[in-house]
Amino acid sequence: MKFIRKTGKYAFLFVMALIVGTVAAGCGKSSTSGEEDGSKDGGDGKASGELNLFIWSEYMPDKILKQFEEETGIKVNYNVYSSNEEMLAKISAGAAGYDLSVASDYMVEIMKKQNLLEEVDKENITRLDNLDPEFLNPDYDPGNEYSIPYMWGNVVIAINEDKVDKEVTSFEDLWDLEFKNSLVVLDDQRILIGIGNKLQGESMNSTDTKVIQKSKDLLMDLLPNIKAYDSDSPKTMLVNGEAKAGIVWGAEAYLAEKENPSIKTVLPDEGTNIWIDNFVIPTGAPNKKNAEAFIDFILKPEVSAEIIEDFPYANPNLAAHELIDDDIMTHPAVYSNEEFLEKSEVFKDIEDAILEYDRVWSEIKQ
Repeated sequence: MKFIRKTGKYAFLFVMALIVGTVAAGCGKSSTSGEEDGSKDGGDGKASGELNLFIWSEYMPDKILKQFEEETGIKVNYNVYSSNEEMLAKISAGAAGYDLSVASDYMVEIMKKQNLLEEVDKENITRLDNLDPEFLNPDYDPGNEYSIPYMWGNVVIAINEDKVDKEVTSFEDLWDLEFKNSLVVLDDQRILIGIGNKLQGESMNSTDTKVIQKSKDLLMDLLPNIKAYDSDSPKTMLVNGEAKAGIVWGAEAYLAEKENPSIKTVLPDEGTNIWIDNFVIPTGAPNKKNAEAFIDFILKPEVSAEIIEDFPYANPNLAAHELIDDDIMTHPAVYSNEEFLEKSEVFKDIEDAILEYDRVWSEIKQ
C-alpha cells in the first residue's frame, strides 16, 4: 500500500490483557442516547449532550476539545489508553459508554470481526473530501464503513548523538553493548516482535511459530539494553538524557529533536511499521451522532493542522497540508522517503497467531 504526500511539486510515498471494568472515571453516562444523541437543541442553536472519547494518550490537544465544546455545546469526557490491545480489552470486556475511539488499521479489522463497531453514517460526515484518496477504501475496511482516517505514521530509531559513538543505521545496531541499560522502546508487542521478524528477513506479520520464537530469542538478548518501555511519551527519556537511543513513534522523535538538537532520527535499513489510526464508534455508543459531529469537526483543515502543531504525525487530511509548517512536512521522522516506505509494512490481523505473540510477549516482559 502506498501513502502519498502532495506538497506543491513534491510527492513523497509514504492479547489482549483482559481489563475488567466499566468506563473509567470521567467518562460519564451521557444525558442523550439512541437516535436523539447529538441532535437535541440546547436552546442556542447548538447541540447538547456529551461525547465520551477514548483515545491514545498525547493524541488530542485540550484546546481542540475546548473548541469543539464551544462550537457545538457538546461536553467532551476524555480518557486514554496506551495500546490498541488495551483499548480492545476494555471495550470487548463490556465497558459501556464510549462514543468514539481510535483504532489502528489491523485493530479495525479485528473489532469488525468481533462486532464491536457501529457503521459510520456518512451523511453526518460532510468533510470526507478533505481526505487524501490514498487513505480511503483501505483493505481493512472497504468503503470506510466503520472507520475514518485520523493520523498515520511510522516507527523510527532516535539517537542522542552526544552520547552515542557507534554509527547507527539499523535496528540490529541497538543490540550493541554500547546501549546497555540505555534504550527506551515502545511498549508494543506487535512492533517489537515485528522488528525481531524483520531482523530475520521475515514479515512483521509472520504467523510462523519458528519465526516468532526466534524473535523472542532476539528480544531476550536485547533486554539488558532496555532501560524502559514507554509508548506514551518515549521522547521524555531521550530529551532528559536518561536514554541514549530509542525505538519510538516518528512524531516523538521529531518532538525530541525540537527540545534537544542532539537527538537525531534514523530510518532503519530494515524498514519499519507504517500505521494508520482511525476514528471508530464502539457498538452501543450512546451518543453516536455526537461522535460523528466530532469526526466532522476534526476534518476541518484548520482544526486538523492545529492538531499537528502539537502532535506532528503524518496527516491524511490533504486539505490541511498547506496550513502545516514546512519543517514538519519535510522531516524524515514524520514523512519518510519513498525507499524507506517501500521496505516498511502495515500490520494486518494475524488471527489465531496473536496467541503466540501474546505468549512470547509475556515471557519477554516477565
